[in-house]
Amino acid sequence: MTAKSSSADKVRRHRENKRREGMRLVQFWVPDTRTEAFKREARRQARLINEHPGTAEDQAFIDAISAPLEDE
Repeated sequence: MTAKSSSADKVRRHRENKRREGMRLVQFWVPDTRTEAFKREARRQARLINEHPGTAEDQAFIDAISAPLEDE
């Protein structure tokens, strides 16, 4: 048995075991946050948010609803 088929067999068995456990495999694509293009776009959007007139009020609201309750 080759290393490749051995690895493929291990993956197949692992997936079969997970399915027997009631799990299902889900795969999806997400943005690559390591790229310079992503970083540039994130900075651009952050700058736009920071420059928006309602940002301080919005952040105050988020802070108010995110604060832990003292009674708990």
